[in-house]
Amino acid sequence: MINGMLKLLKQNRSFLLFMLLMLVFRSAVADWNSVPTGSMKPTILEGDRLLVNKMAYDLRVPFTHLSLVKMADPARGEIIIFDSVKADKKLVKRVIGIPGDLVEMKHNRLIINGKPLKYHPQKKLASSADSIEQLLGVDHMIRTHDTPSRLADFGPVTVPDNFYLALGDNRDASADSRVIGFIPRNEITGRAKTVAFSNDHNNYYLFRPERFMHTL
Repeated sequence: MINGMLKLLKQNRSFLLFMLLMLVFRSAVADWNSVPTGSMKPTILEGDRLLVNKMAYDLRVPFTHLSLVKMADPARGEIIIFDSVKADKKLVKRVIGIPGDLVEMKHNRLIINGKPLKYHPQKKLASSADSIEQLLGVDHMIRTHDTPSRLADFGPVTVPDNFYLALGDNRDASADSRVIGFIPRNEITGRAKTVAFSNDHNNYYLFRPERFMHTL
């Protein structure tokens, strides 16, 4: 039996080596991440598959969170992927506060380091509205509901060293730093800037052609 297994391994060593290298690549270099919820609407939709750059911030030992070389630090406005210990799952959110920032929110309007952000309404939906949030040089869309949640106000809080404050773009429907607290730097595993492809959960999981390689 052992001889048979060794023979099988020898016959398929090229395939096994390919699979091993693929796993290492996905663990340490780049991967894709599915989005099952609407916490990042309108930027990211349920069914989007995000391309994740796992070397954006660190060169890590494959299959671990151990950083060998720090490449960069997350910046305000970037969409990060992190393995949250408190939430016990992988999450996708936007960086709002970096270490040292003083962050406050009043009625879903952010104030960073004493400076209120500017908002420009875009469109009114059935029970919510989209706006452009000007995040100190990074403009992006957010969504708020007609009836704000209990998360619409917080702070002021100061982001500690080696931590980040991250929020979902769907402000009244996101369990983010307002629920799980600041994000430790070592939990952040990558950055997303592109939707690889997308399936419409409400339409028989058909592909959304307009989302193919869509820039976030």
